[in-house]
Amino acid sequence: MLGRLVPRDEQFFELFNQLSEHLATTARMLDELFGDPDAVAEHVRKIKDVEHKADLLTATVNQRIDKSFITPIDREDIHTLASRLDDVIDLLDGTARRFQMLHIREVLPAARQLTNVLMRAASEIQRAVVEMRRPKAVNQHVVAIKQLEEEGDAIYHEAVGALFSGNPNPLDVIKWKEMYDTLEGAIDSCMGVAQVLQSISLKNA
Repeated sequence: MLGRLVPRDEQFFELFNQLSEHLATTARMLDELFGDPDAVAEHVRKIKDVEHKADLLTATVNQRIDKSFITPIDREDIHTLASRLDDVIDLLDGTARRFQMLHIREVLPAARQLTNVLMRAASEIQRAVVEMRRPKAVNQHVVAIKQLEEEGDAIYHEAVGALFSGNPNPLDVIKWKEMYDTLEGAIDSCMGVAQVLQSISLKNA
């Protein structure tokens, strides 16, 4: 009865859409950075700007949880999804800053493959968020993200193995092992977001 008298705060869905858009934008920018290492400072700055917007948006979500009398989904789920989306954006921002910190000038092909996987995973997340009230649609995106995670794992393992073959430059091994680990971790985190989305959509079907 109370739920019919007091409207639910549906604005959370729009905030999720904005957060997932920031994620997709950040992933695209990271891919552009890896394709244009000479302009690293500019790319890092642009990524940081989006990351800052995402932080503010996440804070808005958390404040709205406290102020809303009735939420469209569980408060804990709202907090978890917003935090997971923001965490991936933070990881991408950290990847960009690490790229700059390690003074990378030439990008290995496997790294571009991994940023491409990340970009596609972020795009799937964005579409899943838009359709989060449709469990079947969300599940399709989750399946696609899982396939991308597996693709990323295969690229990662082959790339790390290649680093240690022959007589590698130890400095290059250190740099690229660090970058590969970071990229692979970000892809895994995308899968974490997908699992949260799947759980929420099923609970609220």
